Amino acid sequence: MDGSTFPEIRSTCPYCGVGCGVLLRADGQGGLDVRGDPDHPANRGRLCSKGSALAETVGPEGRLLTPRIGGQQASWADALGLVADKFRAAIDRYGPDSVAFYVSGQLLTEDYYVANKLMKGFIGSANIDTNSRLCMASTVAGHKRAFGTDTVPGTYEDLEEADLVVLVGSNLAWCHPVLHQRLLAAKQARGTRIVVIDPRRTATCDGADMHLALQPGSDVALFNRLLAMLYKGGLVDRRFLRHTDGFDAALKAACADDTGVTGLSDAQIDAFCQLWLKTEKVVTVFGQGVNQSSSGSDKVNAILNCHLASGRIGKPGMGPLSVTGQPNAMGGREVGGLANMLACHLDIENPDHRTAIRDFWQAPAVPDASGLKAVDMFRAVGDGRIKALWIIHTNPAVSMPDADIVSAAIKGCDFTVVSDITAATDTARLADVLLPATAWAEKDGTVTNSDRTISRQRSTLPPPGQARPDWAILAEVGRRMGFARAFDYTSPAEIFREYARLSGIAGRFGRDFDISGLMDLTDADYDRLLPTRWPITETRRGGRFFGDGVFFHGDGKGRLIPVTYRAPAAQTGPRFPLRLNTGRVRDQWHTMTRTGLSPRLSAHLAEPFLEIHPVDASAYGISPADLLRVISPNGQAILRARITDAVQPGQVFAPMHWTGETAPSARIDALVAPVVDPVSGQPESKASVVAVTRFPAAWYGFAVSGGEICPKSAYWARMRTYAGWRIEMAGDVVPHDWEAEARRLFNLPDAAASMISDVAKGSVRIAFFAEGKLLAALFVARKPVAVMRDYLAGLPAQEAAGVLSGHPPADVPDPGPVLCSCFNVGINTILRAIEGDGLTSVAAVGLALQAGTNCGSCRPEIGALLHAAQISEAAE
Repeated sequence: MDGSTFPEIRSTCPYCGVGCGVLLRADGQGGLDVRGDPDHPANRGRLCSKGSALAETVGPEGRLLTPRIGGQQASWADALGLVADKFRAAIDRYGPDSVAFYVSGQLLTEDYYVANKLMKGFIGSANIDTNSRLCMASTVAGHKRAFGTDTVPGTYEDLEEADLVVLVGSNLAWCHPVLHQRLLAAKQARGTRIVVIDPRRTATCDGADMHLALQPGSDVALFNRLLAMLYKGGLVDRRFLRHTDGFDAALKAACADDTGVTGLSDAQIDAFCQLWLKTEKVVTVFGQGVNQSSSGSDKVNAILNCHLASGRIGKPGMGPLSVTGQPNAMGGREVGGLANMLACHLDIENPDHRTAIRDFWQAPAVPDASGLKAVDMFRAVGDGRIKALWIIHTNPAVSMPDADIVSAAIKGCDFTVVSDITAATDTARLADVLLPATAWAEKDGTVTNSDRTISRQRSTLPPPGQARPDWAILAEVGRRMGFARAFDYTSPAEIFREYARLSGIAGRFGRDFDISGLMDLTDADYDRLLPTRWPITETRRGGRFFGDGVFFHGDGKGRLIPVTYRAPAAQTGPRFPLRLNTGRVRDQWHTMTRTGLSPRLSAHLAEPFLEIHPVDASAYGISPADLLRVISPNGQAILRARITDAVQPGQVFAPMHWTGETAPSARIDALVAPVVDPVSGQPESKASVVAVTRFPAAWYGFAVSGGEICPKSAYWARMRTYAGWRIEMAGDVVPHDWEAEARRLFNLPDAAASMISDVAKGSVRIAFFAEGKLLAALFVARKPVAVMRDYLAGLPAQEAAGVLSGHPPADVPDPGPVLCSCFNVGINTILRAIEGDGLTSVAAVGLALQAGTNCGSCRPEIGALLHAAQISEAAE
C-alpha cells in the first residue's frame, strides 16, 4: 500500500523537553514519514537533526517482542503473574519499602500517573524515582524553596520578547536546537543580546555577545555579585519585594561571597552585571550545568533571587526558564514521579494533602515521608534493602553515577524487572523479567514540555509482536496484586480524566497545577486535544506566573534564599589533577538506544572522545587521535583524544552516550562519584576529578562491515552506517594471525579474502568479498589508522576492488565526515564549495548546499570552516 494513502497524524517528538510537534505518516511497510508540525507552538514546523532523523529509528530491528523470564520467552500471564507475586511476597515479608520503581521521562503522563498511583497509593511506599532526578531535581528543589511549588514562571515566547537572554550551563544550540533557533531569530529581528555562562566554549557561544568561562561550580558566586550590584545600583524592586520574604538575608550572604572563585576578571563580571542591570527584559535560561551539581539547588536559587529582587519575573520577556532534557520530564514532575512529591504538586509531608490523595484514590495508605532518591535507591538495591526493583524505559547501569557499582547492584538484586522496547541495553541484560513495551510511535497519551504545554502523543504504527503500553502493563500488575477496582483502566483517555479531576483538588489547596478544565473531555475530545499550556481551569488558561506577586507558600509570598558558593565535592590534586565535565553531543541522545539506530545521526561524531586543552595535552605527551586512559577515584575509561581550546586548562570534557553495547570502555558515568546535592538529591555529574595517561596500544584498527562485528579488543567503539557498521579498535596485544582474527571479527570463516601486509611496519589490510561485492574490510596499523573513513563506511555491498587503498578513486569525491546531519553534507563537500564557489558566509553555504538551513545546530561548525578558509587565504 502506498504511504500517501495513510493519514498524517499529529504527535510530539520523543527527545528533549522542547516538546516539538511532529506530523507522522505511516508508509505501509512499518516505517514513517516525519516532518515538523507548522502549527505546534513550540517549534512552528522546525525540527533538529535528531527529530529530522526519527524515521530512521523505527522498525522491528532489535525490538523486544515477547516477555522473557530468565532469558526465555514467556507468556504475558506468566510474566506479570511472576512480577505481581514477587512484589507482593517482598512487601508481605519485608514491608512496602523493600520494593522500588525507577522510571523515566520517556513515559507518557498517563503511564507515569499509574506507576505513581500504584507505588504511593497501593503499595504504600514512596520508593518511586525517575531519571529526571539526574537532570532536573535541583530545579524542582529551587522552585519549591522560592515559589512554594515546582512552577515554571514563563513561556517560550519570553525568549522572543526579551532584550537580554542569559544562558547558564546550557548548550542550547546542541541540546535544545529549536529553542536556540528561535532565540537567534529574535536576535536578528530585534537585537536581543545573548550571554553564555559555561566553563566550556560550546556551539552556543557562536551566536553570543558575551561568553563567561567561569570555573565549574561557581555560578552561585557570580549571581550573588549580580544581586549585590542590583542593590547597590538602586535597581531592587521594593514594591515587588513586599510579596516576598528573605531579601535581607539573601543580600547579606551575597555581599559576603567571593567572586574570585569564578576565575573571571572583575571587568568581565562588571560587564555582565551592568548589561543585566541596564536591561529590563531579561530571561535567564538554565540547564544541566546548573542542575548537575552538589550545589545545584543553591545555583537555581541564586538565579531566582536576582529575578525576584528586581521584579523581573512573570512578565513578557522576563523571568527564569529551566529547560528540561527529556520529552516528559515535566509530566513526571506533575504526577509525583519523584520520590519526594505527590501527584499534582501536592506535598508528601503535608497530612491534608496525603489525606486528599488517599481519599481520592480510595487507597489503603499514602506514605508520610519521601522515598529513596535515585542514588540512595541503588545503594539500597546494592545492600539488599530493596528486594524487588522495576526499571522502566531507562538504562541506569550506564547513566547513573558510579555506574559499575550500580550495575553490580542491579545484577545482585533478588528480583529485577525491566520494561523496555529492546533487550539490548546494559540494564536489560541484568533483568530477571523483561517486558516488551510500546515505543514512541506506537504510544498514545500526553506529555508536558518545558513551558508547561501539554501535547498529545498519538500512535501511528501498530505495536510489534506482543508489546503493550506501559500504563496497561502497570495496571495489570496492580490488578494482580489485588487492587482491581483502582486499576481497571481501559484507555489513556480514562486515566487522563482521572488525573485532571485530581488536579482540581490540588487547585482547591491553592496549588499551581490545575488542569481540571479538561476533566470532562470525551474520548473524542482527548483524541483531538491541541497543545495547551496549563493551568487549565474554568477561570484561567495558561499564561505566566508570579507577575502579580502571588506565590504558593502558605502566606502567599515568595522566598529569596540566602546561598553562598560551595566548591564541588571532589577536589583536584596531584593524583587527579583534571576536572571532568560531562554532557551531550549534537546528534545523539541519552544512551543511544534510539539515535544509535540512525546512520545519519551516527556519522557526525562516531566515536567517544575526551576534549583536552593543548597545554594539558603537551604536558601529558598527548597527540591528536591518541587513545587516553581516563582514571577517577570511581572507575576508568578509554577515550580518543580531541585536543581543543574549547575547554580550559585543567579541565576535560567527555560525552555520556556510549554504553556496553557501543563502546564498553567509554561508559563515562563509571567515572562519576555518587555525590549529590543535599537538598535535591541530584548527582554532581559535571565536576569529577580524573587523571589522564596515553593508552599503550600495540595496534590500532578501523573496520567496516555489512554485518555484525564482534570485537574483543581492549578498546572498541562501533556505530551504524547505511551500509552496516563501522568500528574503531585498539589493543595492547597483537593477534598472532590477523586473517584468522579478521574472520572471527566479522564471522566470515569461508569468505574470499584479499590481504596486504607489511610486517615491518605493523600494517595489515584485509577485505572479504562475495560475488564481487565487499562484505567487510579491516585496516590495522601501529598508529591511528589513516584512511578515508566516511568513504569506506559506504562500501559494503558495493563492488570495491580498490578498497584496500583506504581512499576513493581520483574521480570519486570524498564528502568527508558528516557535518550537517539534517541534509547529510560532509566537511569536504563544504570546503570544496567554499573554495570553488567563493562562498564567504554561512548563509551562502546554506543556499548552495542546504547545510545549516534546518535546525541550524551545525552553523557554528560551518562558520569555523569559513573562518579557517579565510585565514588560509590571507596567509597565502
